[in-house]
Amino acid sequence: MSPKGLTGARERWVRTGGIELCVAELGDEGRPTIVLVHGYPDSKEVWADVARQLAEQWHVVLYDVRGHGRSTAPEPLRGGFTLEKLTDDFLAVVDAVSPDRPVHLVGHDWGSVQSWEFATVKRTEGRIASFTSMSGPSLDHFGHWIKQRMTRPTPRRVGQLLGQGAKSWYVYMLHTPVLPELAWRGPLGRRWPQILQRIEKVPAGDYPTPSLPDDAAHGAWLYRDNVRARLRRPRTDAYAHVPVQLITPTGDVFLSERLYDQLELWAPQSVRRTLPAKHWVPRTRPDRLASWISEFATASEAARESGRPVRDSAPTGAYADRFAGQLVVVTGAAGGIGRATAFAFAEAGARVVAVDRDAEGAARTAEMARLIGAPAAWGEAVDVSDEQAMEKLAEKVAAECGVVDVLVNNAGIGLSGSFLETTAEDWKNVLDVNLWGVIHGCRVFGGQMAERGQGGHIVNIASAAAYQPSRALPAYSTSKAAVLMLSECLRAEFADRSIGVSVICPGIVNTGITATARFAGADATEEERLRKRSSRLYGLRNYPPERVADAVLKAVVRDRAVVPVTPEARGARLLSRFSPGALRGIARMKPPL
Repeated sequence: MSPKGLTGARERWVRTGGIELCVAELGDEGRPTIVLVHGYPDSKEVWADVARQLAEQWHVVLYDVRGHGRSTAPEPLRGGFTLEKLTDDFLAVVDAVSPDRPVHLVGHDWGSVQSWEFATVKRTEGRIASFTSMSGPSLDHFGHWIKQRMTRPTPRRVGQLLGQGAKSWYVYMLHTPVLPELAWRGPLGRRWPQILQRIEKVPAGDYPTPSLPDDAAHGAWLYRDNVRARLRRPRTDAYAHVPVQLITPTGDVFLSERLYDQLELWAPQSVRRTLPAKHWVPRTRPDRLASWISEFATASEAARESGRPVRDSAPTGAYADRFAGQLVVVTGAAGGIGRATAFAFAEAGARVVAVDRDAEGAARTAEMARLIGAPAAWGEAVDVSDEQAMEKLAEKVAAECGVVDVLVNNAGIGLSGSFLETTAEDWKNVLDVNLWGVIHGCRVFGGQMAERGQGGHIVNIASAAAYQPSRALPAYSTSKAAVLMLSECLRAEFADRSIGVSVICPGIVNTGITATARFAGADATEEERLRKRSSRLYGLRNYPPERVADAVLKAVVRDRAVVPVTPEARGARLLSRFSPGALRGIARMKPPL
């Protein structure tokens, strides 16, 4: 009989130390084995979606930790959940499912905590080929982290200590006698599935299993048997003897990213990745986890066969640990700032969707993005001002690639000319692309981010013209000012959904926008002259779009609200806030064209 939530899995029982462990297997047993270890208060079913995807390429093994799911509990419970006994269980499972070949180990939450023990003790050497950790630190490393901050305090270290102390509130609760058991077997156990759906956005279904109240009550001894003892006396030899991949959800409310600041000291062969998600990533981001686990296991297999250290296949760009594997959509990506931004995300290892009205230009950007480092990149020919086309694009991207992690609304057109010479049709064209294009992008992709419930980031490219009035740019400045205010409003609204919103105000940047800009009231000959003149002035300024792209990535990493980029953009921003009259005076000057 297949375990609940793991249709098609083969089931066996492994006996160890008076305990019977329920083990499920998927995939071809002749292939290398990946062992998935669940956390608290879960059972092996938390991995169901990840396991099914991995089983297409690997032999996948899941087991209920002692006292959880269908595995039996030790008697008495006290002292029955020590890391030493959990290591005995792991070795018994591995010997049963892969007796002649080391396994690739994956742990989440307490599954990761105990897996750090497996990956660092001598008696498991040769039985583990790689270890992927998420949302669960080594208790030994954590103990040294605490001691370092207590013995050599600085304001920053004290802040980190207090911050993690606040995140660990549940650990203190689980050390209290009887109360956790009563809560889990009472109202908390009944409401837990709804809590996960509401707070973590875990999809409804056959998880958690009906064994949850007992699993959670038994699992409290994981904390009681191990946490205080290890934090007080952490091992000094807790060095990983296997390659380690660390996946850190950026929205994890239980663990600080600072816990892993010295990971390289304990795991010399380590790869770091971050994921814009909350704690329960095996349920909310199974596609991304399955991909990364498979990639890392493949690299580890190749290294083991060649006898060489693991060659990190992860990108090495400045922001690789933040954006690797994420899905990024960039509009107006055929050239200028859009193309540079697509390339910057590609270098950081993101998957890129390059969108532009110019189909060939979008395809070229996507092709180059793949060469630069994007694991995948696509070009899409779409007019951002077309609402239905943008809706179809969002549906297609979600169906084929998943929900977007970062959206960059960059597409825009230029228009210069006095207000009286700017026709209603001119106004419509500018607002359709510069404003409505941004609105469409924010609505369709932002809506998907909100529905997923795992955060994300929207970047809207405005202009210094958004806060710098000009007699020559009434339509363009109005459109960009609207983008600035829209971004500020969305930032306030989306904050509750962990979706960041940034608006970038570049200033004078050497892009192709001047070559296609319209000049209201000018005939074709005069318009061409003005375009050449403008392009020459922008060329003399020679501020590269790559620096704007870097500002975009920094804005996402730091969750910045308004980012003026060039010196003149920053100066105008200061004047708009502290001396608006000076800007109004400058606005009366005729441009040198």
